[in-house]
Amino acid sequence: MDPLSDVLSLLKPRSYMSAGVDIAGAWGIQFPSLGRGIKTGAVVKGECWLSVDGVADPVHLKTGDCFLLPHGCAFFMGSSLDAAPIAAADFFAQNKGFGHIRTVNGGGECVVASSRFILDGTQADLLLALLPPIVHIHEHGESAALRHSVERMMEEMRRNEPGSTLVLQNLAHMMLVQALRQHLDSAQDGTGWFFALSDRQLGAAIGAIHNDPAYPWSVELLANHAGMSRSAFAAKFKDRVGKSPMAYLTQWRMLLAGERLGTSREPVSVIALDLGYESESAFSTAFKREMGVSPRQYGQLRITSAA
Repeated sequence: MDPLSDVLSLLKPRSYMSAGVDIAGAWGIQFPSLGRGIKTGAVVKGECWLSVDGVADPVHLKTGDCFLLPHGCAFFMGSSLDAAPIAAADFFAQNKGFGHIRTVNGGGECVVASSRFILDGTQADLLLALLPPIVHIHEHGESAALRHSVERMMEEMRRNEPGSTLVLQNLAHMMLVQALRQHLDSAQDGTGWFFALSDRQLGAAIGAIHNDPAYPWSVELLANHAGMSRSAFAAKFKDRVGKSPMAYLTQWRMLLAGERLGTSREPVSVIALDLGYESESAFSTAFKREMGVSPRQYGQLRITSAA
């Protein structure tokens, strides 16, 4: 898989709700924290305001705009920032609708489609730490794929035909991936693995690591994949990713190891060998340095917390 797909596979986003609101008049909804969750949404018609807890500046969303809330924070959406908020549970209990869409006050002024995901991956917090609490994706010509997914989602919610739940789950995942792609295309100056994927040379090197994390990579071999000199590659990688190529390789290996330790009872020796370590002790040393605890302690903590 490509690096973004690899990361999403570790996040394990599980869609558990997609819904739409067709509303008119003054309105405000206060949504609770999702915990380990992601919220995606789009304004299909009209405009509204979005304010996320802990973020100073609210966002004005217009027709065609999309948003991504990767940290699961509580947030407010409404016709204005002064609108009196109603708790989301109360709002949706008071406004029953057909299928997945709530029509409020006759509708027609503002239409919002959204999906929320629970993240089952044990490494979600580490992987999402580099994304801002609000990703605002403005409507523009290159967002046709994302716009199509939103429109298809609204159509599916309106029709509410047999099998719609499964269709909406797949569309929600497509919307999530396309929103991340759009953010990647528009955010060229960020630091971290996510933003480095937009660079053709660094993306090739990161892709090589993800394709074969157990391979005995060196800076020189990765520089060859990037088509750069060793020194130029090392400097550019450190500048864009925020760590050296070898540190990134180690971190990715440990994230993969952490996922296996948290979801299986495989022997540490097997995981170590699969990830390119010749001895369990060398792997355990690297794991404790990166993750703060030994592999066995980590596995016990994850399995216990999931029980």
